[in-house]
Amino acid sequence: MAWLDKLLVKVRDAGASDLHFSSDLVPMYRVDGTMRPIEGHPVTTPEDVRKHLKEIAPELNWNEFCEIHDTDFAYPLEGVGRFRANYFEELRGCGAVLRLIPSKIPTPEELNLPKAMLDLCTLHKGLVLVTGPTGSGKSTTLAAMMDQVNRTREEHIITIEDPVEFVYTNKKCLVNQREVHRHTESFKKALRAALREDPDIVLVGELRDLETVEIAIETAETGHLVFGTLHTTTAASTVNRIVDQFPADRQRQIRTMLADSLRGVISQTLCKRIGKGRIAAMEILLVNSAISANIRDGKTHQIPSSIQMGRAQGMQALNDALLSHVLSGIITPEEGMVRSVDRHDMRTKLNHSGLKAPTPHDPMEEK
Repeated sequence: MAWLDKLLVKVRDAGASDLHFSSDLVPMYRVDGTMRPIEGHPVTTPEDVRKHLKEIAPELNWNEFCEIHDTDFAYPLEGVGRFRANYFEELRGCGAVLRLIPSKIPTPEELNLPKAMLDLCTLHKGLVLVTGPTGSGKSTTLAAMMDQVNRTREEHIITIEDPVEFVYTNKKCLVNQREVHRHTESFKKALRAALREDPDIVLVGELRDLETVEIAIETAETGHLVFGTLHTTTAASTVNRIVDQFPADRQRQIRTMLADSLRGVISQTLCKRIGKGRIAAMEILLVNSAISANIRDGKTHQIPSSIQMGRAQGMQALNDALLSHVLSGIITPEEGMVRSVDRHDMRTKLNHSGLKAPTPHDPMEEK
């Protein structure tokens, strides 16, 4: 067992999500969202860090790291799980973050996914996006949705990831997983090639650039179901981010294409549970005729009110999800405020529910 493997076993045993390994520091891991040093572990020198990182890196990725000073890859550790590894150079030397990807894909029931999200798994065409900041659980939610498809449909799924995280076994579906830089040159090339590979469903690990976004929308328009992720915090900002990537003279066309192809956006954040663990709070947008018109006409500022009006269809505002967790005793009011994008609205909801909202610390909220 490599020296670093022993630390990764500690990550698993501690219930941590990430190992942070840096030069001239004690290794740390993230437990329930909080950074903690590994007790009793000595400081690691830059030379030791570099030696131990090289031990587990594939040759291709180590060469890339030496050349451009960062690299990403998946590292499987038998009996423990897969780890998504990122190596980087920084002021003190080299370092790494390794995130544990559980061997078992959680079920929608274990994640308590709402029925509206499972309904998105029954679609036969369109674009479904799972969004949120880094570390918000997007990959886990998306994996649970893809596993739901795998268990309930008899179709062909192609995933394009960088790197491959959750590994799917064929259940009712045929699943082909492709890794960027290992099985294909780029997301956009793999996505174009996918159209010749007879897919029913395509998962794009990240919509990184304009061309990938455009091909994903076109793929959804041509009768395929496309799942993807973006680093955005709300449904409205997701639409804006997509449109704003394009030149001004093309944005009207993209809004029209997006209005016709987008089926749903799940924007989520991870909250610290009272006691131990974390739970996702999700904003759910299901595109109906009113929201489609908002997107087409560039009136994305009206999307939040459209979500409120669509509750009966299964839509959910992020603050309503956070408030539900608070009222259920799962998270504290303080955590609800911290995770809210619109803190003034969250404060009002807490006060109306008879809960004492925390004192504001954000100057923008007080305006």
